[in-house]
Amino acid sequence: MGSAESVLTSIDGGASRTTGAPRKTPHNPDPTDHPDDGGRTRLWHVVLSVAGRATPLTELKRGLEQLAHDHTPFLTARYATDHGEIRYWEQAEDLHDAAAMALRLWGEHKATAQLPPWEIVGLEVVDRPTYHKRIAEGYGESPAFLGGVHPY
Repeated sequence: MGSAESVLTSIDGGASRTTGAPRKTPHNPDPTDHPDDGGRTRLWHVVLSVAGRATPLTELKRGLEQLAHDHTPFLTARYATDHGEIRYWEQAEDLHDAAAMALRLWGEHKATAQLPPWEIVGLEVVDRPTYHKRIAEGYGESPAFLGGVHPY
C-alpha cells in the first residue's frame, strides 16, 4: 500500500532503524559503570511484574522505596494499589541465574521492606546487547520513569 510498516525487532538479522549511539541513562549504563570479572558474568535487564490484593499506596510506596535502598542495582518501580513493576540490572553468568535471582527478589525482601504478599505475575530478562538494541530502535522505557519509585 505504499506506507512504511513499523518493525518491532531486537533480534540480530531483523530490520532495524538507523539511529545514533544510545545515550547514557540509568537504564543504559556505560560498561565502565559496572565492574567486569573477566567475562564470566554479564549484565541482564530485568522487569519483574507483581500483583495481588489492594494495598494502600503510602504503604506500597514506602515498601518499594525500602526495596530500592536494600537492593543496590534497583532502578525503577511503578505501582498502583493492586500491581507493580520493578526494573533493574542484574549481574549473572547466564539467563538462568539472572531469572532465578529475579524470581527470588520479591520474596526475599517481602519481610524486610514490608512489601505486600503479592505474587510474581510476569518476568522479562534480556541481556545487555538486546536491551541496548531496543533502546536504539526506540522501544525503551519512557524517560519520565527513569529511576525512582513512581505511581502509574
